[in-house]
Amino acid sequence: MADEIRSDASRQSVDVRAARQLATTTKSAPQMVGVSPRWLLRMLPWVNVESGTFRVNRRKAVVRKSRIEAMVAEGGAKLKAEDLRSLPFLEDADLALLTSMAERFSTEQHEPGDVVVTEGAVGDAFYVVASGKVEVTAKGPHGEKLRVAVLGSGQYFGEIALLNGLPRAATVRTLTPTVLLRLSRKDFDALLGTSKTARAEFERKAGERMKMLAELDKHGEKRLEAYTAAEGEGDLPQTRMDYEETPRELPLFSVQTVVRMHTRVSDIYSKPIDQLREQLRLSVEGIKERQEWEMVNNPSFGLLAQTEPYMRARTRSGPPTPDDMDELLARVWKKPAFFLAHPRAIAAFGRECTRRGVPPPTLNLFGSPFLTWRGVPLVPCDKLAIEGHGGATGTTSILLVRVGEAEQGVVGLHQTGIPGEQSPSLSVRFMGINTKAVASYLVTTYFSTAVLTPDALGVLDGVEIGYYHEYA
Repeated sequence: MADEIRSDASRQSVDVRAARQLATTTKSAPQMVGVSPRWLLRMLPWVNVESGTFRVNRRKAVVRKSRIEAMVAEGGAKLKAEDLRSLPFLEDADLALLTSMAERFSTEQHEPGDVVVTEGAVGDAFYVVASGKVEVTAKGPHGEKLRVAVLGSGQYFGEIALLNGLPRAATVRTLTPTVLLRLSRKDFDALLGTSKTARAEFERKAGERMKMLAELDKHGEKRLEAYTAAEGEGDLPQTRMDYEETPRELPLFSVQTVVRMHTRVSDIYSKPIDQLREQLRLSVEGIKERQEWEMVNNPSFGLLAQTEPYMRARTRSGPPTPDDMDELLARVWKKPAFFLAHPRAIAAFGRECTRRGVPPPTLNLFGSPFLTWRGVPLVPCDKLAIEGHGGATGTTSILLVRVGEAEQGVVGLHQTGIPGEQSPSLSVRFMGINTKAVASYLVTTYFSTAVLTPDALGVLDGVEIGYYHEYA
């Protein structure tokens, strides 16, 4: 107490702490760490939907499933018999035959660098990649090694070996620890039985199926029949464009929440900052963050779920290299608009470019700099998941998108003009006050996404974000 008296006697002006009691503080509006730029919502063109449903009409095409998913356990790996219909010559096979065939697969464990099949060797087995990654290579015209593909879980190779014993067209080598499911041609022949009639019928059906597929283009659409000539009067072929009989219909999904506030708070504690306005603003921000997450990850309409298997590629070594990004560009080559990637994936790509001495240039959009590759911007999105190690490292995916109705690309779907609309397809509606004097407000947004043609969206899977180079 004596020390306080002496201190007070030595001061020549009013104490700062006491003066603060008379001063007015300048306050910020409530801040929220979870708010992101939400570039996907900004960069997608939006189509206004009537009556809450959008129908994607397409030309009729034969789309075959190109993956055979396997379940890996300690005792080995197993696959679903129905998935074997992914093979063209088994598409119409009896379920009993497919079930027996699935039971004949044996499990093989391989270390990185193991050669599974060799180019030129007799084809005697069919393989499914249960887990891991393999590289398919073939000799070029001058004897050089050419990479044909990188296959991951669910993909397969060597199916032609089941029908004939032609030499292998490529070499397959494992890149990671890999589990393979193997079906020998001997076991396949045994399943067909000794009846020449039964085998002949199977081969007839398989041949018809393969012939039908040969009449289609690489997209599964029937080739256009046309006549080309410089002179003469040849008969003109007739053709037609069939449409899908059951096109996909996408309903608008909603994200909703209820904001509650006691009227006492909104009445007497709203100066200088309006309490109700800030509660609603933060809730709308959270709703929009959830909207972007759903547009990427929703199992019904998310971009990852709508990507066709043949539009997915895998990294060769794990980190996203310039070669991997070029592979993605080769799939979505018709006017690609932007890559969509987790910020850590973009950083990993930047490290790979730095390592190779090809730093990617930047481009300014919406007042912010973006890394680019081949002129296409890499747009960051933290809604893409990172699997493993709590997000600090692990694997993720990178998307490449073509956008717009005119380009048969990816579009966002919403419906404007809804009651209580605050921004397109987002509304805030007063729900009333209960007996405890608590007011409720319903916040809703309606949306979906549509991929107009499958080649508008490609995905690079298995992107490892935790690899760093050691520099001398």
